[in-house]
Amino acid sequence: MQPSNERTQSYDPVYFSPLFEIEERHFWFRARNRMIGSLVEAETSQFPEGYRVLEIGCGTGNVLQLLENVCRNGRVIGMDLFHEGLDFARRRVSCSLVQGDLHTSPFTAQFQIVGMFDVLEHLSDDREVLQDVYEMLAPGGLLFLTVPAYPSLWSYFDEASHHARRYMLADLNQKLVDTGFQIAQISYYMLSILPLVWAERKLQGKNPPRNGDRDKVAHDLAVNELKIVPVINGILSWILERETWWLKHKIRLPAGTSLLALARKPGKIIL
Repeated sequence: MQPSNERTQSYDPVYFSPLFEIEERHFWFRARNRMIGSLVEAETSQFPEGYRVLEIGCGTGNVLQLLENVCRNGRVIGMDLFHEGLDFARRRVSCSLVQGDLHTSPFTAQFQIVGMFDVLEHLSDDREVLQDVYEMLAPGGLLFLTVPAYPSLWSYFDEASHHARRYMLADLNQKLVDTGFQIAQISYYMLSILPLVWAERKLQGKNPPRNGDRDKVAHDLAVNELKIVPVINGILSWILERETWWLKHKIRLPAGTSLLALARKPGKIIL
């Protein structure tokens, strides 16, 4: 689906700047961070001090900043393919940052937690990626994934974001199991906004933009979707916050615009 040059095809670094400006206020990123923070804190509460955490595709450091705060007894590292993203991340975090490719890992030590938050969908061979991450995890280590859900929601936003796919729960589950992972938790999330997103995507499909370069139009529409509408942003943030309680208690949501998975490498955690 993608040419071999993963750097130029997996993401457009032009989005780092607008993301950096809105991530800490935008309802979608705030809701995702609440969910990630809650689940990571629960999973690491029994980890021995000094455990190692790696975020692959840390981008501007929005989630990495959260991981620094939640994983205070661990050592957190952020890695990204793009120096443009790491330049922004350095303004948010004090942990180590590495520019690198997960296919040629620069690390000799293994990790107790690896996070990939809306990254896997950008990469052409997701099975190979999962296998590489499996090798980077120590026995008993945990992979925490989030990805966009439902191929039927494919839109200009996926094109502008250089997505290779969207996922169904069964598909993601099977790929993790095939790699050797044991599923600790898997669920849809962002259920509350699914009707809004579905309606918007269907409307866009019926009235596709007809003027201008397709890539430029997709870019403009994607940037517009990142804008913060004050009252609506607050309402959606409050509504999505309710979902965190269900996920923290390992209650699987039946649908949603995104998927989360916590998958464990078999074995006992040893530092």
